[in-house]
Order: sequence, then C-alpha cells, then structure tokens
Amino acid sequence: MMRRSLALLLSLALAFPAHAIDLPDLGDVGTSDLSPAAERRIGERIIREIRWKDPAYLDDPEVEEYVNRLGKRLGGVSNNPQQALDFFVVKDPTLNAFAMPGGYIGVHSGLILAAESESELASVLGHEIAHVTQRHIAQNIGKQGQSSIVMLASLLVAVLAARSSSDAGMAAVAAGQAGAIQSQLAYSRDFEREADRAGLQTLDAAGFDVRGMPSFFERLQRSSRLYENNAPAYLRSHPLTTERIADMENRASSLHYRQVPDSADFRYVRAKLRAQGDQPAETLQVFQDMLARTPNDEALRYGLIRAQLRGGHLEEADAGVKALRASAAPSPFIESLAAEIALARRDGAAAVGILDAATKRFPAAQSLRYALADAQIVSGRADDAVKALRVSLQTRSDDIRLWQLMSRANATLGKLTARHRAQAEVYALQGSYPAALEQLEIARKAADGDFYDLSAVDARLREVKLMVLEERRERGLSN
Repeated sequence: MMRRSLALLLSLALAFPAHAIDLPDLGDVGTSDLSPAAERRIGERIIREIRWKDPAYLDDPEVEEYVNRLGKRLGGVSNNPQQALDFFVVKDPTLNAFAMPGGYIGVHSGLILAAESESELASVLGHEIAHVTQRHIAQNIGKQGQSSIVMLASLLVAVLAARSSSDAGMAAVAAGQAGAIQSQLAYSRDFEREADRAGLQTLDAAGFDVRGMPSFFERLQRSSRLYENNAPAYLRSHPLTTERIADMENRASSLHYRQVPDSADFRYVRAKLRAQGDQPAETLQVFQDMLARTPNDEALRYGLIRAQLRGGHLEEADAGVKALRASAAPSPFIESLAAEIALARRDGAAAVGILDAATKRFPAAQSLRYALADAQIVSGRADDAVKALRVSLQTRSDDIRLWQLMSRANATLGKLTARHRAQAEVYALQGSYPAALEQLEIARKAADGDFYDLSAVDARLREVKLMVLEERRERGLSN
C-alpha cells in the first residue's frame, strides 16, 4: 500500500503545476503574474535537485540526447517555437511523463519502452510541450502566488526524501500536500483537453503519424487493469476519458494521413533501455528469444550485444558488434557501443580510434564527444582530451559533463589549478555556490597555472562571490 500511494503522489507531485485552472482558448496563452524568466528560474532550481539528488535520474547522454532531439523537433513547430525546452529521462518502469516550470519535461523510461512507435512517444512529448507553451504552469503559479511556489518546493522535498526513505517521504507528502493535490484534480480535464488539441497539431506539423496519440492513449486505457490501482501512472496524473479519446480520434481523422517509419535512433534507445533492465542473465535471454523470432532486427542485435557486455561476455560482444558495424547502417549508437566494448577489453587505443572517427562522421552527436574524452583520459591521452574539451567549452560553457571531464583530465595530468577551476564550474552549474567558491580558492592557492589561468580564476572568484551573496539574500527574504 505504501509503494502504491507513494507512486501516485510522486507522479502527481511532479506533474502538479500543469493542472489547475480554467484554460484559455487554444493559442491564447493569457496573462500571468509569473514572467517566463521567473518561471525558468524556478524550473532550473527544481531540475538541479532532480539531476544531482534524485538517484532515479538517468544520466545517459545518448538517451537524453535522443529525447531532446525528438522533443525539440516537436517544439520547433509548436504554437510557441521560441519556448526553451529541456528533456530528461527518469529510471522508472511506470508509464509517466510530466512538465515542470520553465520548459523542463521529464519522461519515465517505462513510457519509452511502452511506446510501440516513435509517433506514439512523440504524441506524449507533444502533449507535455503543449502544457508548457500554453503556460498552464505559469498561470497557475502566477494566480495562486507565493503559496503555490512554496507548495511546489515542499512537494519537491517530499519526492526527493521518498526516493531514499519511503516512510519519511510518504509522511511528508501525505501530511502536507495530499489534500492540496487532490483539490487540483477537478480542473485537470480542461488542461488535458487543451494539451490534446495543441499536441495533436504539433504532432502533425512535425511530420509524425497523428494516429499515434489516440492509439497510445486508447491502449493505455484498455490495459489499465494490468497496473497498480487499475491505471498506469500516466493516467493517474493525466486523467483520461472516453470523450477525450473520441475527440482525439475525430481530430486525427481530419488531419493528413501518413505512414511514418520509426527512426533507427528510437529503436536503439528502446533496446538500450531494455538491456539495462532486470538481471543480466534474464535480459540476455529476453533478447535471444526475440532475435529467434526476428533474426534480422538490427536494434535487437544491438540490444543483445549490450546485454552480453553487461553480463561480461566480452568476446561474444566484440564479435557481435564487429558484425553489426559491417552490416547495419552507420549509427553513433553502434560506434559508442563498439568503443565501450574496446574499453572493457582494455584496448583504449581502439576505443579512441573508433570514437575519433565517429565524432567526425556524426558531428551533431555530442554524446560521442563525451565518450571520446573519457576514452582519452582512461587511455593515457588526457592532454588530447583537455585540448578538445577547451574547444567544446568555447560554445558550451554551461555543459556540466564537459566540465566534469575537464576536471578529471586535469586531475590525471596533475594540474591542480585547472582541475579545481573546472570542478568549481561543476558545482556552480549544480547550484552549489559555496562549494564552487571553495574550489576556486583551492585553485588560486595551487598556483601551478600561468598568468592567464590565475586571472581567469580571480575573475570567476568575484562572480561566484556575488552568486553566494545573492543566494543568501534570497534565503533571508524567504525565511
């Protein structure tokens, strides 16, 4: 009972701000006391908590890169293409997705696996994007004022506590917020109908099969008896009615019909997520059984190789990935897998060679650059990693993964000033400004950098000190 109640309150808590009051007509986002900039700042604080304190956050650059590529393709043709959108994945087998303030959208891994086509997955992302572009969250927080922001923060604390201590988290949610959440549900159908309409239009404009939306929701409704509390998590936080499905079907039938094949990336992402589930031996057997039925499915072969790697069957994995590289269409997913296997077999030079070629062949795949820097560090080529990371940071100075790799590379080289300067940026991007300040002080005292390095540290010290003061002022105002 505790797990069921917690799952329900967790999904509602994360989705809470997207459901509250009567909606404007489609395309009219109305007015709100909460500015887009303020909403984004709230979202940034929440996402930092999720990414750095919630163990369920899926820190997988490849999967996150794919979901962001898909989501931004949809966002670019939404009713507000200028809206900033950031997507992330949560390791959770339940079927759920949720929008947060500032355009941050979370997707459960279970939802990706449940989608039988890329259009189905895109339909859910389009629905969540509509909650953001229609400014449902901003209107709710803006009209309810400070109390709504306090509730949002309280829910976040409860959710994070629940991840590590079910009893404590459940008590916090149940005692302080369950009633407030329940009071919001009366309005949620209006929000959902609005998001259905806008999401369907976005799905069509992005070139996906519009039938993916009603078919996916209808299948969820039919299979609800298989899930806890007789409804998937997505239906509990996004209540679904027969009327809504009928409306989606009617609207979809009036739009242009198209058959849309799934992208290879969609299939590889699903195979990768499936390969990470259950016990290694069980996962291996699952892929073997599926390949026995469809032996030429390249995504399943990819998944089998990942399962072999996870289970320590390195020779089989190496032979499998070589065969896949020779027969399948080129893909960054396959190349990164080949490099992982090479590293597991302690062949760093091969891994670096694979990834170096792959970054040139797939320049848009940032995940390959992370993998290349990691392979260079592991293989005793940290100098090369530092050079490449400096170039990347010129255009991606807010990329925390690049700064983490820069800190590691300089630690390997014994460069203390550069190491601690990079680690300071990691902490600053996590919102831990006192820790960033401490790292910069250590970097300055190390004094093994040149004049330019130390000047950069001094300049950053002044900036971070201001951030610490600003944070203290905000806390003083909120206390």
